[in-house]
Amino acid sequence: MVVARPSLCLECILSGIMSVNGKKVLHMDRNPYYGGESSSITPLEELYKRFQLLEGPPEAMGRGRDWNVDLIPKFLMANGQLVKMLLYTEVTRYLDFKVVEGSFVYKGGKIYKVPSTETEALASNLMGMFEKRRFRKFLVFVANFDENDPKTFEGVDPQSTSMRDVYRKFDLGQDVIDFTGHALALYRTDDYLDQPCLETINRIKLYSESLARYGKSPYLYPLYGLGELPQGFARLSAIYGGTYMLNKPVDDIIMENGKVVGVKSEGEVARCKQLICDPSYIPDRVRKAGQVIRIICILSHPIKNTNDANSCQIIIPQNQVNRKSDIYVCMISYAHNVAAQGKYIAIASTTVETTEPEKEVEPALELLEPIDQKFVAISDLYEPIDDGSESQVFCSCSYDATTHFETTCNDIKDIYKRMAGSAFDFENMKRKQNDVFGEADQ
Repeated sequence: MVVARPSLCLECILSGIMSVNGKKVLHMDRNPYYGGESSSITPLEELYKRFQLLEGPPEAMGRGRDWNVDLIPKFLMANGQLVKMLLYTEVTRYLDFKVVEGSFVYKGGKIYKVPSTETEALASNLMGMFEKRRFRKFLVFVANFDENDPKTFEGVDPQSTSMRDVYRKFDLGQDVIDFTGHALALYRTDDYLDQPCLETINRIKLYSESLARYGKSPYLYPLYGLGELPQGFARLSAIYGGTYMLNKPVDDIIMENGKVVGVKSEGEVARCKQLICDPSYIPDRVRKAGQVIRIICILSHPIKNTNDANSCQIIIPQNQVNRKSDIYVCMISYAHNVAAQGKYIAIASTTVETTEPEKEVEPALELLEPIDQKFVAISDLYEPIDDGSESQVFCSCSYDATTHFETTCNDIKDIYKRMAGSAFDFENMKRKQNDVFGEADQ
């Protein structure tokens, strides 16, 4: 039996997947709602209470119940791992998505649309004429690249040539390298530059493929907020016999001979062989890995220079603001049923590097002015100190500053592999679904 306790959407996803795989799952959460740290807060009055703003929202904010504010907002890549998990487990039937209207990158104090196709590259104001042609050649190389076909390598060895050398091969300048690595490949730092180029090429291909699916941007966002995601996977788990217990405190984790054997709650013990949880349940088995600052901003206008987009992502590459890590902005609005009519929610986030975190996100906040209301949260980042193979206690990492789910999906697949002893197989999940719903016979 697996006892999974979700303070994050991640644990909800894993419990749904484990249920599909035939595990007997008991799902406990100390909170009275799904999703914990990654939940959507409604009504708006609850958000004000959570941040100790006792005066409450002014009348200009509209009806409180029209708001669903994500504490940790993240977009889904249209062709990314989480969307595949949603499709293969058929959780999509519980959710409705809307395409995010734009993806932008910051350069020299201004924001520009991220060019990711040959046509956009030639039309972009980010680059001069000759730079555009070189970048277009680079995009054509990436689009044609096939790791199983050496004819497409053009002298590049995907396993040994560094990404820095690939950029040099196409004679790309620093600004182009910045938005390629951070807004297309979605790296948080520049560490990738001296690593083999295959991972980066595949990340850029994922961005382009995701963009090709819907056109406006590569990102999707669920109507009514991310709180719908854990609920969808909770329903999936229930279909396969999983049991859910919300508002259930966890008093102790029972260990015997270094292995987990149960969880104690309100005098009762639920026996188990494996346990999935977030860092808050096992503080003695995690280490602090840094901090993230997130500032939720309520606006009465779209962000300037985004073509009045109802939703968008902006990435501020580290080099543009003399930092070690990027600053992220994601914006959603009333169009996604998460805010009152005419209102927008923008969240600025980054990894904390100094003793004055709020100053670190000022470049992002300047893009959002005027701001009606700010809610500031600084969260500690934790990671497990071991892989759980001995104890069979599998702990997730805290959510990072990124505004997309790809890093979270990597954590899900990593925990799955450690628990099941084999890599997560999307096709296998699909086959199991076919067996249950009879699609394979049709």
